[in-house]
Order: sequence, then structure tokens, then C-alpha cells
Amino acid sequence: QVDLVESGGGLVQAGGSLRLSCAASGRAFNGYAMGWFRQAPGKEREFVSTISGSGYNTAYADSVKGRFTVSRDNAKNTVYLQMNSLKPEDTAVYFCAARQGTTRAFRTYDYNYWGQGTQVTVSS
Repeated sequence: QVDLVESGGGLVQAGGSLRLSCAASGRAFNGYAMGWFRQAPGKEREFVSTISGSGYNTAYADSVKGRFTVSRDNAKNTVYLQMNSLKPEDTAVYFCAARQGTTRAFRTYDYNYWGQGTQVTVSS
């Protein structure tokens, strides 16, 4: 069992930045690939970014590529999402997720554990 707790969401103006954190319980954190997803009102949950267990491999949705950066600190059992140049269309609840195995994954059903989400609101 892995418990995930996100933090760092909030209200920011367009062009601003936020850094989301996701703290994981349990051991062997580097044995889990991690993902970030988001869900806007009335829309399906969508992939944002993923990072391998080692942290060496990452991937991003086209909509955030070049603006968002995912990273992890395995010593702290934490994964981060640095979000720069935020746009109003980035407004959503952001979720982190963990999957058993170190390989990156892009679909919601690839993940075993989910956090409760943190709200990000970008004003124009």
C-alpha cells in the first residue's frame, strides 16, 4: 500500500509558476514509477507527466512540454511538478499516481495508487 499526498496547488495569474509536491508513504519508493494527471471540470482525467523509478526518464503531454518539469527525490519519497508559464487552460485538479514497477506509464489504468488531488487555478 502506498499513500500519496499532494500539496502546492493554489491560485496564480497567467504566466506565473507553481510547484506541486507529492509525498509517498512506504518503502522502496524508487521501485515505483510516478505520474501526474489533471482533471478539469466536465472533462476526463488526462496525462500530464511521468517519471521512472530512478528519475532518469521522463515524459510530458504535448500541452505542457517545455513549461512543466517533473522530478523526484527518492531519499525524501517525494515527486515534484514544477509548472512555469501557466495558462488558464492549465486550471484543473492535479493528481499524482504511483505504479508498481519502474517504467514510465501514460494511462490512468497503469497506476495502482492515487492521491486526493490539489487544485490549481490560473486566472487570466
